Amino acid sequence: MAAMDFVIRGAEIADGTGAPRFAAEVGVKDGRVAAIGGRLEGAAVIDAGGLVLAPGFIDMHAHSELAILDDHDHLAKLGQGCTLEVLGQDGLSYAPVDESTAPQMWEAIAAWNGRPDVDYDWRTVGEYLDRLDRGVPVNAAYLVPHGTVRMAAMGWEDRAPTGDELAAMKALVAQGMEEGAFGLSAGLSYTPGMYADTAELVELCGVVARYGGYFGPHQRSYGAGAMEGYAEMIQIAAESGCALHLAHATLNYRVNEGRAAELLKLVDEGLDSGLAISLDTYPYLPGMTMLAALLPSWSLAGGYAALRERLNDPEARARIVHELDVTGTDGANGVPADWSRYEIASVTKPELRGFVGRPVAEAAGARRPAEFYLDLLVRDDFGTGCLMHVGNEENVRAIMRHGVHTGSSDGVLAGDKIHPRAWGSFARYLGHYTRELGLLSVEECVAHLSGRPAAVLGLKDRGLVKEGFAADLVLFDPEAVDARATFDEPRQQAAGVPYVFVNGRTAIEEGRRTDALAGRSVRRREGASSAGRKRGKRLSWPMVDPPPIPVGTGPTDAPEACRGCEDPSPRRRSDKRMRFF
Repeated sequence: MAAMDFVIRGAEIADGTGAPRFAAEVGVKDGRVAAIGGRLEGAAVIDAGGLVLAPGFIDMHAHSELAILDDHDHLAKLGQGCTLEVLGQDGLSYAPVDESTAPQMWEAIAAWNGRPDVDYDWRTVGEYLDRLDRGVPVNAAYLVPHGTVRMAAMGWEDRAPTGDELAAMKALVAQGMEEGAFGLSAGLSYTPGMYADTAELVELCGVVARYGGYFGPHQRSYGAGAMEGYAEMIQIAAESGCALHLAHATLNYRVNEGRAAELLKLVDEGLDSGLAISLDTYPYLPGMTMLAALLPSWSLAGGYAALRERLNDPEARARIVHELDVTGTDGANGVPADWSRYEIASVTKPELRGFVGRPVAEAAGARRPAEFYLDLLVRDDFGTGCLMHVGNEENVRAIMRHGVHTGSSDGVLAGDKIHPRAWGSFARYLGHYTRELGLLSVEECVAHLSGRPAAVLGLKDRGLVKEGFAADLVLFDPEAVDARATFDEPRQQAAGVPYVFVNGRTAIEEGRRTDALAGRSVRRREGASSAGRKRGKRLSWPMVDPPPIPVGTGPTDAPEACRGCEDPSPRRRSDKRMRFF
């Protein structure tokens, strides 16, 4: 056998399927896993010394579109073993755009991505992916963002599209899929996506279904009306024939305490009816978004210029304040604002940095918090980010144990006080929820973070430690891996991850970043379908030839209210078997 570029020796391999770890050497050549076995020869040898070798982790919900172009280190993700990010999330991103919508989009999501010194010289999905192919820190896949498409077709209008406008949206979605996108995202509590009705989304998802892609919605509410929102997403999947991946599937606020079983019952019923459904979560309680997202949708019709006019109209302003404080807005999940739970996380204007890290209620001083909030948005050109302390731990634990769960970060990287999930999600899954709480075994957790996401994307050569697969790999210490990022110091590299490889090149070596920019775009292949999913039968693991994979209690073994949830008692390794989906 020809010598490898390098050989990893002494590792326990968690191959991404959920199967028990095994000892073997892994040889890498020309960016691929060329051999798994013993006595391999290589130009270089890495002594893993009992570390776990796993597939590189896949972030199913990321906001790094500009960060991977601006920050060549990208330690937030590489430092915790993430080698592939799925971008274009929440219905708002930077392609497809035209000369009119490009500057609008740049400003609309500055609270997520900032305004870095990046040459925004692409307009189509394909052009953005081509830009990534010049070399970036990690691999990246892309979803066509519904809100961006809607803006291109009909602006910020709060109405149903005309026939011509719908045709234009469908053409843009089809073009994005042709150029390599994996599906369609939506932000249904963000403008302008929130103005879409169910019928519009069914039409667009029908286009995605023809290409074998999936629908990844940020649904309409994660507070009041959350269950109705999830039910609508499943209805869209049923009517369109499109695979469904529920983005950051969570249930927040007091109104949803202890309701995870209801959500998972909806998911199981959809699976039983033949739908292709998966979901992702991030392993933290607080959420993060743009502060302007709390506004009622009607106030944002026509864009930020129209909003400024409404805020100067006493009657319109009073209505906004009343909805924020009394009735709850559709932007704020239908829950009256508790301003003590909304923390100012980032601003774009230096003179406003004194407010960062303070709840809106505190920053407002003697003023009515809602009035202060509106003035802050205007002063910061609507670029303010916020942390929302609204999560429920019981729900997080139940959802992450479900049989169709995948990991994500939903990490925002721009701003003063970002959410630590950007730097810590994957390490927290492995450290806190696996090692400390025992909710998953190491093998199961690795599968949640690699093999399962790859299956959702329909990837045939990533997500597993397997001969012929891309050498996206991570070596971690299961006894030391941990998220060091905190809410006070969120930009802290994860511990216990000494080596990370992207397309066969070393990106992290002994915990330090190399100069490799080996990441490229990952594009949907013609004829591929998400997870190889077919309507009419329950999903199965599409890339593994061996027998069923041990990843916990199977869909037909668990209680009716939550099939696919595992036994919540702490454990290290499951002896039960299930199909991967």
